[in-house]
Amino acid sequence: MHIDLIGVPMDFGAGRRGVDMGPSAIRYAGLNESIHALGHLIHESGNIAVPIPEMCKSDADPKLRNIDCIVPISCNLMARVSEIFEEGHFPIALGGDHSLSLGSIKGAAKHKKIGVLWIDAHTDFNTPDTTPSGNIHGMPLAALTGRGDPRLVGLGEEPRAAVNPARIAIIGARDIDPGERENLREAGVRVFSMHEVDSYGINTVMQQALDIVMRGTEGFYLSFDMDSIDPLYAPGVGTPVQGGLSYREAHLICEMVAESGKLVGMDFVEVNPILDDRNKTAELAVELILSALGKRVW
Repeated sequence: MHIDLIGVPMDFGAGRRGVDMGPSAIRYAGLNESIHALGHLIHESGNIAVPIPEMCKSDADPKLRNIDCIVPISCNLMARVSEIFEEGHFPIALGGDHSLSLGSIKGAAKHKKIGVLWIDAHTDFNTPDTTPSGNIHGMPLAALTGRGDPRLVGLGEEPRAAVNPARIAIIGARDIDPGERENLREAGVRVFSMHEVDSYGINTVMQQALDIVMRGTEGFYLSFDMDSIDPLYAPGVGTPVQGGLSYREAHLICEMVAESGKLVGMDFVEVNPILDDRNKTAELAVELILSALGKRVW
C-alpha cells in the first residue's frame, strides 16, 4: 500500500492535557521506519495545524468545550483525508484526542460507503444534551451518525450522517454515561462491552463485529483508542479505565482487521506521553498499527 501519515496534535476535546504530544511519541517509537520495513510505501504528511490552547475559548459553551478550535481542525483533517482517497492512498491519522475522528472518518466517507470499527473503553456517543463533561472527544461517533450539534455533524457542510449506525461496531466499552447508553440504543449501534469479550472471547466478538462493519459497505475504517487496552499494558492514555483489553486481544483485533482485506483507513488516538512509562504506550501503538497493516509472527 501507499500510506499517508497525518499527525493531529490536538487535546482540545479532552479533559486532560497531554495527548497533543501523542503523534510525536508514536513517530519517535519508529512508526515510519517500521511501516517501510513491512514493505509499504509511506508518505509523511506532517501535522494538521493546531493553535495553542490559549487561543481557544474553552468556556464559551460548557457543553461543547473548545468547539471553535475543534471544528476548523476537523475540517482541515477531513479535507486532507479526502485528498488521500482521491490519490488512491491509505490514511493513518495519529492523535491527539478522539475528536479528530470526526474529520478523518467524514473525509473517508466522502469517497466510500464505509462501516466503522471503534475500539474504545468509551463509546463516544454523547451529545450536548447528554454529556456530563462537555468534552467533545466523547461525542465524535454520535456526530458521525448525524446526532448532536450541527457544527460537529456538518464540519462546514450540510449537517448529515456520514456513517450508518447499523454499520458501526464498538469493542472494549466499559465506561458509558447513562444518556449515552440511551443514545446508542435508540441509534441501534452494536456495542461489544468487556463483559462480552470476557464471555465469548475476542475471536468470536471480532467475527461478529467484522460482519457488521463489512456487510453492505465498501470497506471499513478502524478508529483505535489506546485507552481500550488495560492500563497494565497501555498506561499512557488520556482517560485510562481498568479492566481493558489484553496485549494479545488488542493484537488479535488488528490481525483480524488485516486478514479481512477491507480496511480503508485508520486512526490511533489518545496516547499521552506525560502519563506514560518510557514511551511504552506509543511503542504498543506502533506494534498494533503494523499488525493492522499485515505484520505476522509466522
